[in-house]
Amino acid sequence: MTLSLKRLRRAVMGVPDKEATAFSRGDSPTWKHLETAVRAAVGGYHAVLDSSSMPDLVRRLDRTPLELRGYAYEGAAMGLTGLDCFLPGRSRLTAYLEGPGSPHLYMAHIGAGEALARLRRRPEPFMARLNDPALRWLVMDGYGFHEGFFKPRRFIERQQVPTHLSPFARQVFDQGIGRSVWFTAGADPTGIARVIGTFPAHRHSDLWLGVGVACGYVGGVDRTTVEELRAAAGRHAPRMAVGTAFVAKGRQRAENPTADTELACEVLCGLTLAEAAHRVDEAFEDLPDSPAAPAYGTLQRRLGAGLVPTVPTGDPA
Repeated sequence: MTLSLKRLRRAVMGVPDKEATAFSRGDSPTWKHLETAVRAAVGGYHAVLDSSSMPDLVRRLDRTPLELRGYAYEGAAMGLTGLDCFLPGRSRLTAYLEGPGSPHLYMAHIGAGEALARLRRRPEPFMARLNDPALRWLVMDGYGFHEGFFKPRRFIERQQVPTHLSPFARQVFDQGIGRSVWFTAGADPTGIARVIGTFPAHRHSDLWLGVGVACGYVGGVDRTTVEELRAAAGRHAPRMAVGTAFVAKGRQRAENPTADTELACEVLCGLTLAEAAHRVDEAFEDLPDSPAAPAYGTLQRRLGAGLVPTVPTGDPA
């Protein structure tokens, strides 16, 4: 690829560092950890814009440290989805999901959703083209995360939900919104609970599930903070456990487990990372799918029934 084409792609589709890190409000270790995660994802996105071929892209992604590599592969899926939206030919995302992106399938679906939000494309028609009836809903998680992260005034302060989404899609959208709050609130349990508490009560469960995903995958906090988070979630703590267990399976599949994920599994699920991942495997067995009962919703219910962490009683603040 010529230098001029790379510059053109960056100018049209690039994400400036200032925009990516606008959420950060300090230089503490936690804020820096969150910034590093975001930069790794943006780096994977830009690797697509700079690469001349799939092998070249993979070489660039694999330069990312192992514990951050999932973010890079997420960002790459975002970039490939963006190119698919603009350029004709065989789907680049499909080739990626079936090839080098397969170990990072969970994060790749999320990245695709982020691209659709950025390009203002409707996600559900896109999801219908994807093969996995459960994992394709992670596209909606990515869609919600992008909107909460990059447009917090509209989707967190004013709490809007895109009117074109189906009822179940709105639930998974909220999962992505909850995941974005982990970043915008600086992984602070009190701040997270305060933000979620401003939403209508019927949205809390899915928002907390997204927080569980973020705590398990992103982390950046110590045991005391995770314990405070569990207490802040109150009766929604089991929903956080579902999100964290799902993360455990994603990291196991990608062979990039971290101490943050292990800690979150122990505190939120009462299990090791390997045990939580096994629960997800069991929940996937003979998973049905129908418009009335989407596979991802059934997966969540199965996991919720199998995870019984020790949690405080009562509602979150």
